[in-house]
Amino acid sequence: MSKNLEYDVIVIGGGPSGSTAGALLAEKGRKVVVLEKEKFPRYHVGESLMPFCYFTFERLGVVDELNRRGYTKKHSVQFVTRDGNISAPFYFFQHFDHPAATTWQVKRSEFDELLLDNARAKGAEVREETQVKDFIYEQGKVVGVKAAGSDGIDYELRAPITVDASGRDALYQVKSRTRKRDPKLNKIAIWTLYKGAKRDPGLDEGATTVAYLDGKGWFWNIPMKDDIVSSGIVAERDYLYSGTRDPREIFEREIENNLWIKDHLSEGEQFGEYWVTGEYSYRSERCAADGVVLIGDAFAFLDPVFSSGVFLALKSGEMAADAIDQAFAQNDFSSSSFNEYGERLCLAIENMRKLVYAFYDDNFSFGDLVRKYGDLRGKLTDCLIGDLVDKDYTRLMEAVGEFADIPEPLSYGRTEAASSA
Repeated sequence: MSKNLEYDVIVIGGGPSGSTAGALLAEKGRKVVVLEKEKFPRYHVGESLMPFCYFTFERLGVVDELNRRGYTKKHSVQFVTRDGNISAPFYFFQHFDHPAATTWQVKRSEFDELLLDNARAKGAEVREETQVKDFIYEQGKVVGVKAAGSDGIDYELRAPITVDASGRDALYQVKSRTRKRDPKLNKIAIWTLYKGAKRDPGLDEGATTVAYLDGKGWFWNIPMKDDIVSSGIVAERDYLYSGTRDPREIFEREIENNLWIKDHLSEGEQFGEYWVTGEYSYRSERCAADGVVLIGDAFAFLDPVFSSGVFLALKSGEMAADAIDQAFAQNDFSSSSFNEYGERLCLAIENMRKLVYAFYDDNFSFGDLVRKYGDLRGKLTDCLIGDLVDKDYTRLMEAVGEFADIPEPLSYGRTEAASSA
């Protein structure tokens, strides 16, 4: 039995980007359906938030609820050398006098469910355990999707615009074969959870710590509520897989290679599984085509080092919602309606991408940069807190370029029309 259903907007995926777009469009009076393949809550990595997430949270109306939940407060990012020396932390409040200067280390299963429930509360129809199998095309334009619920019955949903927020599944990229790996970023990540690990005192208790390993590999250390720490390694495949491919053995080996990590994890007990992922740095050839727009990880993912993933998911969901609302006003859902969306989003990603490349360059250190260009510390902190959209960082990146090889902007990622221009 098939069911044909008509909507204004179909959103594929109920993660942060899809929930944001769904909530904002439903709030604008659009008939929205969010199709999520899993049943929430479910585990997800990416617990550390950038301060500038606050402004999307404020628009979504969830700031009070985030505060109420008692998530660990994140005041800074700090960097640690192999021998355990800590940099002066980048305290957000020293640079940015705003409630957003204090952000959170969240439990993603709860956090994502909160955002999905918020979309539902604002009027979006949410269908969990619903697998989107393909797009429906008419005259070269996406006009809907083919999906199946938990009962296994296939059905079609139709709408003038479909939002791909399917995360790393990147449904549109896979179906259209438009995913392009970053030409240089090709890392592997292995991560797990600890209970009872050591925490730094005072304001530094909730800091995200980046702890260096050989060859520009690094650990993340993210203290969360309930005395849990998320800890992960990011490095080149050849480095991590030298000697063994067992993630537990690799993780335990690398703990010995950073004194700060060894000290902090020694008091804790690892629990749960070891997760592994690789080849996660990519961007779609285009952010939109006729009848479809890509947001969040379904469009692009950079690297976990500066915790930009959730911010870009939230912000792209917000920006796409506004662009879609304008498309309804003009009754134009062609790719060209999303030219400005694609341009602004790609420029924001490129700002962060340059810093990521610098981080992995053997000749670069934040300390050297700030010592030579003390007046640029504020601009650097702007990047680290997520003030990435509609910002000109030309002078900062010129300075970074004195210490590191930074990339030219990727030529793709805009709309279909802009990419072919």
